[in-house]
Amino acid sequence: MIAISLSMLLGILALSVSVAAALGLLALLLASVFSPINLYPMLGEVAWQAMSSETLVAIPFFIMLGEILLRAGIAERMYRMYNALVEWISWLPGGTMHANIGSSALFAASSGSSVATAATIGTVAMPEIKRRGYAPPLFLGTIAAGGTLGILIPPSVILVIYGILTETSIPRLYLAGFIPGILLALMFMAFVMIVCIAKPKLGGTPVKTSWSRRIEVLPDLLPPLFIFAVVVLTIYAGIATPTEAAAFGVVAALFLAAVLRRLSWPILREAIQGTMRTTAMVVAIVLSAFVLNFVIGFLGISQDIANAVISLDLSPTQLMLAIVVFYLILGCFLEGFSIILITVPVVVPVVVQLGYDPIWFGIVVTLLLEAALITPPIGVNLYVVQGVRGTGSIMDVIVGSAPFVILMFLMILALMAFPQLALWLPSVVF
Repeated sequence: MIAISLSMLLGILALSVSVAAALGLLALLLASVFSPINLYPMLGEVAWQAMSSETLVAIPFFIMLGEILLRAGIAERMYRMYNALVEWISWLPGGTMHANIGSSALFAASSGSSVATAATIGTVAMPEIKRRGYAPPLFLGTIAAGGTLGILIPPSVILVIYGILTETSIPRLYLAGFIPGILLALMFMAFVMIVCIAKPKLGGTPVKTSWSRRIEVLPDLLPPLFIFAVVVLTIYAGIATPTEAAAFGVVAALFLAAVLRRLSWPILREAIQGTMRTTAMVVAIVLSAFVLNFVIGFLGISQDIANAVISLDLSPTQLMLAIVVFYLILGCFLEGFSIILITVPVVVPVVVQLGYDPIWFGIVVTLLLEAALITPPIGVNLYVVQGVRGTGSIMDVIVGSAPFVILMFLMILALMAFPQLALWLPSVVF
């Protein structure tokens, strides 16, 4: 039945059916063909219970937070802030490319959206290629890879969905993502620095600055820190749940837009429309995935998969490496939301049975989804960055992003060797 289910899913997707429709159709087909009883009346109840979860309300709030930051131009201010801060360390080889990565991390900590991060930072950074003479592939790679940090550094919609699917604490997941997210950003920057030392021509023209300029830019730190404090710190201060914190984040973004005189009805309308489109897509996939997970659980397919994996008689490390490779391959053909909703309900029970912590695995999966964002042929961030660029070949973006995929894989190996990189902070706080 496992082979039949997988073949049916791949066949439906091969017909260019949307992911949400493919998952729902597969659930109905499995329920019709293999169930000894009529499951249809139960599916309505499952769908209702899945959609009535209070935690799901956080998804449109986080999406709207990113939309407001994007539409109101607050992200440009964040980029200028970090670009100016790079002037404090202008002796570092790579200059503005460090700003691409750092500003992506800061924007990610405000919005939690990888696509919005890549689009925003890409828009304001692209003129630097000609202005400072950077090599396009490496420069574009820093934007595409930096944008992926949006789904690891809190707040993150992916971590919210993972927490809902696995019934795992979302605040713990957020804490678990901090250290790996910061380390990954530092690894990206270290790689850029090493490459530019080895080949100075790739590093462009050095940034020139003055002490007056350095002092002048310090107040620009406040917007991202304000959003971060409202969204994340309210959770750990016990003031708000993740859903309430997401709502506070929207209010904070509106407040910032108003203070910066960027709030208007057209901008608000565009932000709401963008939120509705993205939320509709995400929630449709979530609904279909919940229904499919109920059907495969009822038919015993989940347990069959777990038994089949365990029967391979591999060590936990070998099985985990196999799972990592599986996700890397899957990331070449499906986008992140689809991957996590299709696989997590089936894979997590196996991982837990092997003795791994579900919170730790949530960070590993998120890193794998980051890699999927810059892995051809489906890597969304690759197309976003190329779309912002508007000229040249997408191969520049793909080539420039490839080394960062390797760095993500090294980060995953580090997490496997030292699980406390993800688990230490949650254990201390809680």
